[in-house]
Amino acid sequence: MNKSVKIIIGIVVLLAFVAVLKYFKDANSNEREDFEVEQPFFTTINSKVVATGSLNPEEEIQLKPQISGIIDDILVEEGDLVQKGDLIAKIRIVPNEQALASANSRVNTARLSFDNANTLFKRNKILFEKGVISKQDFENSELSLNQSNEALKQAQNDYQIVRQGSISGQRLANTSIVAQISGTILEIPVRIGDQVIQSNNFNAGTTIATVANMNKMIFEGQVDESEVALLEEGKPIDIVIGALNEKKFPAKLMFVAPKGVTDNAGAVQFTIKADVEIEATNNIRAGYSANAEIDIENKDSVLSIKEALVQFNRITEKPFVEIKGEDGKFKKQKIELGLSDGINVEVTEGVKEGDEIKVWNKASDDEKESADEEDK
Repeated sequence: MNKSVKIIIGIVVLLAFVAVLKYFKDANSNEREDFEVEQPFFTTINSKVVATGSLNPEEEIQLKPQISGIIDDILVEEGDLVQKGDLIAKIRIVPNEQALASANSRVNTARLSFDNANTLFKRNKILFEKGVISKQDFENSELSLNQSNEALKQAQNDYQIVRQGSISGQRLANTSIVAQISGTILEIPVRIGDQVIQSNNFNAGTTIATVANMNKMIFEGQVDESEVALLEEGKPIDIVIGALNEKKFPAKLMFVAPKGVTDNAGAVQFTIKADVEIEATNNIRAGYSANAEIDIENKDSVLSIKEALVQFNRITEKPFVEIKGEDGKFKKQKIELGLSDGINVEVTEGVKEGDEIKVWNKASDDEKESADEEDK
C-alpha cells in the first residue's frame, strides 16, 4: 500500500472520529426538558348539578277584552305597578251594520207582538169583567202579554249589546280593561287605535296587557338525563343570575319532570322548577337567564389534585398520573379517584402528600410559537 492511500485512509478515519465525537457532544449538550410539577393538597370538594334556564313570574295574567272593538285609550305603561281593579285600557265599540240592523228588526218585531198582545189583554179583561169569557181565557191572554213583554226586553238588550257592547248601565264592565291581580305591567302589545277581538270558544282573543306579580318568581330550567336521578324535590338550591353580577337567591326545588324531551343535539333533557325567594327591593326582571346550583355531595379536607393532571390509559381507561422520582424521572402511577367538582378531584389511592406530579399537558415553547404563527 503506497503512502498516499495510507494518508487518505487516515484522513477518513480522523474525520469519522471527529464526527462521532461531535455527535455525542451535541447529544450530551441538549438541554434536559423540564416539566412543571404540582403537589396534592387538602381541600373541600362540593359536587353540584348545574341547570340552565330562566326566571319567570309565578303569577302572570294576560288581559283580554270581553267584546271586540278598537283601543280608545291606554292608561298605563310597561313597567308600571298596578293594583287589582286598576283601569288599564278602554275599548270603543264599532258595531257591525248588518248585526245592528238585524237586532233593530228583532226589536221592532217584538214590539209589534207586544202591542198586539196588550190590545188582546185589554179587550179580554173587559169581556172577563162582564162574564163573557172564562177566567182561563183571560189568564191565557195575560200570559201572552207577559211573554211578549219579556221578548221585547230581550230584543232591546240584544240591540244594546250590538250597538255599544253591553246592556245599558253595564257598559263600563265590558269596555274597560282592569287588572285582575296586583303586579307589574310586563307588556302592552297593542296601541291606541288597534282593533281587538274578544275571547271566546273559537278564538283566544287579543291580549291587551300582561300583568305579573314580580315578588313571586319561579326558575324553570333543563337538566341532563345523567344527572336527573340525583335530584330530590323539596331540596334547597341556589339560583344564580348572571345579569346581576352572579348574585345568588335561595330557592326550593318543587318539580322534576317525569318525562324527558330530546333536544336538537339528541340529548334527553328534563324540566325542573323551583320557587325563588325574591325581596321587593331587588330589581328582578322577567326572563332573566339563570343557573340553578344544586348541591349533591360535600367532602371536607380530602386529599385532592387538579383534574388537569389526570391521564387515562387508552386501552383500560384507568386513571394515572406521572410522579417525579428521586432521579428526576417521571414514572406512571395508577390512582383511584373520588368526588370531583370539575376543577379538583379527590384521590383515594395512588398518591400521597408531598408527591410531585407532572403537568403533562404543558405545551413547549416551540409548540407555542408554532401555534402563534398559525393563528397569525
